[in-house]
Amino acid sequence: MLPDDWQLTEDIDDFLGRAGSFLRSRPALHNTALTDLERLRARGADAHGAGGAVFGRLESEGEVRAVFYRTPRGRLGLTPLFAEQAGTLAAHLARLGHALSDVIADRRTAAAFAETWQRHTGAAPVPFWRTRLYRLGTLTPPQPRPQGRGRAAGEEDHEHVVRWCREFCVDVGEHVSVDAIDAGSWDGTRFADKHFTFWETPDGVPVSMAGSTSMVGGMVRVDPVHTPAPLRRRGYAGAVTAEVSRAALTAGATDVVLFADPANPTSNALYQRIGYVHVADFSGYGFP
Repeated sequence: MLPDDWQLTEDIDDFLGRAGSFLRSRPALHNTALTDLERLRARGADAHGAGGAVFGRLESEGEVRAVFYRTPRGRLGLTPLFAEQAGTLAAHLARLGHALSDVIADRRTAAAFAETWQRHTGAAPVPFWRTRLYRLGTLTPPQPRPQGRGRAAGEEDHEHVVRWCREFCVDVGEHVSVDAIDAGSWDGTRFADKHFTFWETPDGVPVSMAGSTSMVGGMVRVDPVHTPAPLRRRGYAGAVTAEVSRAALTAGATDVVLFADPANPTSNALYQRIGYVHVADFSGYGFP
């Protein structure tokens, strides 16, 4: 595939106008691209230097086959590519002088891109993210169901939400988000534009929390799911995840997805019990 088949632009509206149908054609697989691009579009060119973003689409026979986007902070997101296509793109972006902090994509695409990027730039890729993508099939609420109920978090719960998001980031090693929260930059985190739901005990005490994205292209992503360590293994995480998933379906979502750490058998088993089905594995590589 020749580099010229990639059409690059800095105009996100033009890009979405041409590539939006492709992204919405597989909303589960493209969930990260859908939410990242919607965030860039909504925040505009002045937010977090969004004017420095670059977008690309791979066209063949008049149809979009794949896309990439580079955020203002240098992260490259890719939809699935053959290894040769990923390598060609890496070489093309290196020749154009694009600076990248990291790449995230499905496991094979990310690995192929990172290998070629190192060959052309000398930047040795450092793995920092491995995750498993699930899509909701038939929702099966956990049994037995823990006592309590779900409740949407309001403005009065903001400090609680921030504290639990930070705990979640510490647990999973998401240091960039911890630093942003500690610096008081909540609006700059990936959690700021999400909706949060608590699972509460009958006496109104929050014991677990799940976040979710706004619906984009019929897709809602559940993220994060967090239960404080002393309260785990009581069914709260399953209950709040099922509650958020049910709400997404009620709102009209056609695809409800989430990511899980493949090294955590407990969470993977939990999500599968309530109806989530494995779709693909994803990886991230940093370029120090």
